[in-house]
Amino acid sequence: MEGQSFFMTWCSMCLMWTWRTPWARQPYMWPARTDTRLHGQRDTAQILLLRGAKYLPDKNGVTPLDLCVQGGYGETCEILIQHHSRLFQTLIQMTQNDDFKENMLRQVLEYVSQQSDSSYQRMLTSLAEVATTNGHKLLSLSSNFEVQTKSLLRIVRIFCHVFCLGPSSPNNGNDMGYNGNKTPRNQVFKPMELLWHSLDEWLVLISTELDKESTDTITSSSGNDIASLFLKKQEVDPSVSSENPPLLLDAKSVMKTPEGYADGQDVISMIANRLSAVIQAFYMCCSCQMPHSMTSPRFIEFVCKHDEVLKCFVTRNPKIIFNHFHFLLECPELMSRFMHIIKGQPFKDRCEWFYEHLLAGQPDSDMVHRPVNENDILLVHRDSIFRSSCEVVSKSSNEKLKQGIAVRFHGEEGMGQGVVREWFDILSNEIINPDYALFTQSADGTTFQPNSNSSVNPDHLNYFRFAGQILSLALYHRQLVNIYFTRSFYKHILGIPVSYQDVSSIDPEYAKNLQWILDNDISDLGLELTFSVETDVFGTMEEVPLKPGGIAIQVTQDNKEEYVQLVTELRMTRAIQPQINAFLQGFHTFIPPSLIQLFDEYELELLLSGMPEIDVMDWKKNTEYTSGYDLQEPVIQWFWEVVENLTQEERVLLLQFVTGSSRVPHGGFAFLMGGSGLQKFTVAAVPYTSNLLPTSSTCINMLKLPEYPSKAVLRDRLLVALHCGSYGYTMA
Repeated sequence: MEGQSFFMTWCSMCLMWTWRTPWARQPYMWPARTDTRLHGQRDTAQILLLRGAKYLPDKNGVTPLDLCVQGGYGETCEILIQHHSRLFQTLIQMTQNDDFKENMLRQVLEYVSQQSDSSYQRMLTSLAEVATTNGHKLLSLSSNFEVQTKSLLRIVRIFCHVFCLGPSSPNNGNDMGYNGNKTPRNQVFKPMELLWHSLDEWLVLISTELDKESTDTITSSSGNDIASLFLKKQEVDPSVSSENPPLLLDAKSVMKTPEGYADGQDVISMIANRLSAVIQAFYMCCSCQMPHSMTSPRFIEFVCKHDEVLKCFVTRNPKIIFNHFHFLLECPELMSRFMHIIKGQPFKDRCEWFYEHLLAGQPDSDMVHRPVNENDILLVHRDSIFRSSCEVVSKSSNEKLKQGIAVRFHGEEGMGQGVVREWFDILSNEIINPDYALFTQSADGTTFQPNSNSSVNPDHLNYFRFAGQILSLALYHRQLVNIYFTRSFYKHILGIPVSYQDVSSIDPEYAKNLQWILDNDISDLGLELTFSVETDVFGTMEEVPLKPGGIAIQVTQDNKEEYVQLVTELRMTRAIQPQINAFLQGFHTFIPPSLIQLFDEYELELLLSGMPEIDVMDWKKNTEYTSGYDLQEPVIQWFWEVVENLTQEERVLLLQFVTGSSRVPHGGFAFLMGGSGLQKFTVAAVPYTSNLLPTSSTCINMLKLPEYPSKAVLRDRLLVALHCGSYGYTMA
C-alpha cells in the first residue's frame, strides 16, 4: 500500500483508529482505549502517520488529540506532536477547557514535558504565558469572574505539578537551581512576573486610597484616584507570548465606573475576589519553588507588605479566607496575622474549611465504600479492647486508616459503621479507665486531666500517644468520643496558653488563692512569697523554682501577675509536659496543628464529643418512620412518652443502642450520620410476639420496635433491651 493516500480519523463513538485506502470499502481499525505498551496503540499511531495518514476530526469535530488527552495517553500525544508541531500549542490551550479532566491533562503534559530538557522548559514557559494571559483577563472587570478564576487556578495547578517533576525542582531530591544557578527553573516563571507586578500595583493603589479615606466605605464616585482601580476592558489575545506580553494595566487612565457596575458600588468588593484569586496563584507558584514544608520568603514579604489591604479584603468578605487564602493553613507566621478574623467566622464555616483541607487528596466518596480488604480489618477483643486496639492500630498504615476504618470484635460477625461507632465509644471510656492511670478526674467530677503520676504505668507515654491517635482518628472520620477533658487540656491540644482560671479544674481552693493575690494589694501583707513552689516529686516535697533563680526572687505587687502565670504553667503544663507531648505526637498523626487551631477549646469539645445534652423535642422532630408506623400510631406516641420520662443516662443508652454512639453530633439529630452519609433516626414496625425485645440496625440508625399492646409493655421491653443488649452486633 506504499505511495497510496491514507486518511486517519478517530471515531469518538467507538474510540477506534481508522485508516483506509481509496479503493477499500471497509476500514481497518485498531482499539484506541487500551494500554499502549500491551496493545500497540503507540505503534499503531506511528505506522499510520508514517504511511501518510492525515490528521482530521470526526463528524462531531473531535480530533485524535482530543481523545488522546481524554484518555491520558501521553505517548500517543507525543507522537502526534512530533508529526504535527502545531498541536503543541493546541495541547497547551486545552488547559483552559473544562471539557478535559485536569488529572488526564496533567498525565499527558507530564509525559510530553519529560522527553527532553528543552521540552520541559518549553512546556512550562508556554503554561506560564497562558496563566499570565488568564490572570490579566481575571483582573479585567469585564471578564466572567468564576470562569476566569477557575481557568487561572487550574492552569497554575498543572504548571506547578509539571514543574515539581522536573530536574530543577527542589522537591524531588535535587536542589539544582535552588542555590541561584541558572537553570530552566529560573526562566520558566519569568512570563508570570508581569502578572505579579500588576497584582502588586493594584494592592499599592488600594492601600493608598485606604490611607486617604477616613471612612470604611470607599466608592468609585469619590472623584479622586480611586477611579484608577479599574482596568481597561481590553481583550487579551490568547496567543500572546512572553516576547509580546500584554500591556501593563494602565488603571489610572480609567476615570469612570465600568459598564455593568452601579455608580457608587464598593470598589474593593468589586475587585477583592479577583485579586485574591491571583494571590492564590502567586502563592502556588512561590511554594512549588521551595523545599517541602518551607514557606517562600518572597511570599511572606508580599503578605507583610500588603497586610492592611488583605485584612481589609477578609474583613469585608470573610469567605475570601476559605476560598483563596489557603496559604494561612501552611504558614503559622501568616496565620497569626489573620487569626482574629478567622475565629470570628461562623463555627459551621470553619468546620467545612477544616474538613475540606483535612480530607484533601483522599479518595472520592464513591471510592470509600469499596469492598473491605480482610487484611485491613481491625480485629479487637472486647475483654482487652484497649491493649488489643493499641496493638492493631500501631501495625496499621496511617494512610489506610485515613481512607476508612473497618472493625470486627473477636467472635462476632457484625461489621459496619455501627460497630466502628461502638468501638470508638468503648475505647474512649477505656482511655480514662483508672487501671491505666493515664487521666484523673477533675474537681467538677465530669472532666478529665492527664495524670501527673501516670509514670506508675511503665507504658504510659506509649498509651498517651495511642490515646492521641484514637481521638484524632475519631475526629478525622467525624466519629464522636464518650469523654470530656478539662478546658486546660483542650487548650494544650490547640496550643493555647493556659490561664490561672484553669487551675480551678484540679484545685479550686488554690485557684481562689491565686485570684485573691491578683485582686488585692500584697505590698504590706508579709506573705514572703518567692518565685518557687513546693511540689511532691515521687513522694518527696521539693522546692521547685518557677524561673531561674526564682527561690531568691520575692513576689511583689509589681510582679505578682508573672508569678500567678508561672504557677499556673507549672501546675497545668510543666507537671504533665511529657504526657502532653506524647498525646500530641499521636494526635497530630491525623490532625495537623495548623487545622485544629481554627477552633477554641469549647468548639474542640463539640467537635470531639458532640452535644452533652439530649434534646427529646429535637430528637422527635428529626425522626422518620417506616414499615407502617407514623407519628399518629399509638405505639409511636407511647414510645415518645416513655423516652420523655427516661433518665438522661437511659436516653444515652437508647441513642447508643440504635446508633452505636452515645453522643449527638453538633447541630443536633438532623446531622446523625449513617453508613453512607446523613441518616436520620428511624423507627420501623415489627410484628409483636410475646417477650420480643426491640432490636436495631446501627448502620442505618434504625430502631425495630415491635407493635406492643400497651405502653407499660413497651417501656418494660425497651428498658430490658437497653440495659442488657446495648453491646454486641450480629449481621443486620
